[in-house]
Amino acid sequence: MTDNSPRTVRDLGEFALIERMNAGRSYGPGVLVGPGDDAAVIAAPAGRYVVSTDMLVQDRHFRLDWSRPEHIGAKAIAQNAADVVAMGAAPSAFVVSLGCPADTAVDFVDGLVDGMWAEADRAGAAIAGGDVVHSPQVVISVTAFGDPREHSVLRSGASPGDVVAVAGRLGWSAAGLAVFTTGANRDAFPEVVAAHRVPQPDYAAVLELPATAAVTAMTDISDGLLADLGHIAESSTVRIDVDAAAVADPALRPVAEALGAEALSWILTGGEDHAFAATFRAGTPLPAGWRRVGRVCSGSGVTVDGASWAGAPGWESFVDG
Repeated sequence: MTDNSPRTVRDLGEFALIERMNAGRSYGPGVLVGPGDDAAVIAAPAGRYVVSTDMLVQDRHFRLDWSRPEHIGAKAIAQNAADVVAMGAAPSAFVVSLGCPADTAVDFVDGLVDGMWAEADRAGAAIAGGDVVHSPQVVISVTAFGDPREHSVLRSGASPGDVVAVAGRLGWSAAGLAVFTTGANRDAFPEVVAAHRVPQPDYAAVLELPATAAVTAMTDISDGLLADLGHIAESSTVRIDVDAAAVADPALRPVAEALGAEALSWILTGGEDHAFAATFRAGTPLPAGWRRVGRVCSGSGVTVDGASWAGAPGWESFVDG
């Protein structure tokens, strides 16, 4: 950037900012008409698409002193892509709205957009457009579109006898958050710090499921394993019992010991890993990337080793934070 280059979004202006955010991008087959018209045109090869939306608010979902703009942008896309994938749909396009103060550095927006596009590419999709607006703090809203398989995977299909399995890591984002909030040495635990900054949903574990996998229900783990399995249990009118030994992760033990915390609590109630939890019909071999963590039973709610969990099952807006 030269001395004459715009340094803030106020210097650049709204329309030049939008043009800069879209410059040099390619959109792929999911976006038939991208930025430049009043609305985007999104392909729907199956005649329908899956849609999900989510927001990130500065100091609520991210902190500027904890994460680079690239991290924040990637996280915004990942959490929305995971919702679409959890329905059994392949992400095809995203629409992004950004609110920020007028003195926000142009370099910050550049990094944010680069992170968004990097994660959109990892998810196999593109950013079709969006909006920018003045805001007292950074606010990001993302809407994700996805191409569904023949049948969407809902939360309501689990039955007693089904196996509960997970694809992806559990508790790592919560462990990273604990490192930040306790003031521990971030360099001592780089993997969990990175996991908190940018989740890594295993999209392929879902999108490459064979037709014989017999998945009966699915969700992504955004608010905590117990909380999100609770949605499946409620929608399916069943009880889900989690095996504590099966979800344990030895890699988190050194972090927990250093911080005087309980790794199992991170694993069961920590959110924002965006792993996937699914129920599989009994007797079905679990596909690659999936591990058994529990079972579906008659009854209601979620238990751990047959007993109720003492404490909150996960994150809930307007209650936590």
